[in-house]
Amino acid sequence: MVDSPSPAKSQASGRIWWFAFGYFASYVPYSLLAKGLSSKDVEGGTRLGSMSLSGDQILPLATVTSVIGMIIFLSVMRWWPYATQVKVGRLTLPRPRLVTGLSGVATAVIVITTTLAYTFEGVSVVFAMLLMRGGVLLMAPLVDRITGRPFRSIPWWSWVGSGLALVALLVKFTEDAFASDDPGSTPVIGISLAAGINIAFYLSAYFFRLRWMSNHAKGDAAGGRERRIAFFVEEQMVATPLALAGLVLLALVLPGHLGDDLRFGFVGFWEHLDLILLVVACGLFSQFSGVFGALVLLEPQENAFTVPVNRASSVLSGLAASVLLAEVFDGTMPSVYEFVGAGIIIVAILVLSYPSLVKRPRTP
Repeated sequence: MVDSPSPAKSQASGRIWWFAFGYFASYVPYSLLAKGLSSKDVEGGTRLGSMSLSGDQILPLATVTSVIGMIIFLSVMRWWPYATQVKVGRLTLPRPRLVTGLSGVATAVIVITTTLAYTFEGVSVVFAMLLMRGGVLLMAPLVDRITGRPFRSIPWWSWVGSGLALVALLVKFTEDAFASDDPGSTPVIGISLAAGINIAFYLSAYFFRLRWMSNHAKGDAAGGRERRIAFFVEEQMVATPLALAGLVLLALVLPGHLGDDLRFGFVGFWEHLDLILLVVACGLFSQFSGVFGALVLLEPQENAFTVPVNRASSVLSGLAASVLLAEVFDGTMPSVYEFVGAGIIIVAILVLSYPSLVKRPRTP
């Protein structure tokens, strides 16, 4: 007789959707605040705040807030004791292991390269998004295979969900590539060397991060919850401070517009209390989206399942934020392509939730 799914697996199957909802609920206000702080009205003012800020100007203070938010979150959840401990005099302090420290470095690389990906000239936001999110979707089954999970053990709903999530990104990319006033024009899909190197670092960081998660945190064996929390705590205590240090370094050494914006973000608008409060709120929601996104990826199911759930939440939250931005800030309503892509994502979510929606006892 084939055993029915274990209670641990059933619990994990339902828990991941709560984490995905947390990601969605955090990312929507984060997007609204980020866009609202950089939106201008017809008279040159801003919809939020006393002056307009670019994304690069928002990032430094938002990252400082993320570091503080990370410390508060782990303290409120009382998760610090799950991390590896070290004695320093009379104090017992948490410390990362080598693998979680490296995963934290990879996470910091992901944070910085995601920001940089949208700053290169000639590379549209959608094209960069396709390369990053689509690349991670494609590598998820490969990481499963490398970490010892045979392809044949990956259930059909994970394969279908991954494919649908990728198709949804391709639908939006099709609009971006072919939307032209000249019906006879040919879409130009080009990318500079610097942008290509940046995307390569992003995908490489995700590859190693997923692999380390799979080898050291995933699984339903005894102590699985404790391992996942320990990995999360140790990774986070490295990732956000290192991302902040990276931004400080970039602000010190980068020439040109990007460097100026980062420097302004650290010291340029401190006399504007309204901007400080709004950017702090933006940073907090950004941190929580990162927390819930990481918790989705750390769930014990295969990467071919958890990665599409993570990416689907991202795409849907982006669409919801776009609709709200159109209503609140008089922006442009999402296109038909975007709604079609969202519909495909909803189908992908239904396919991926098949184990949770259909629970039937197995017979001999």
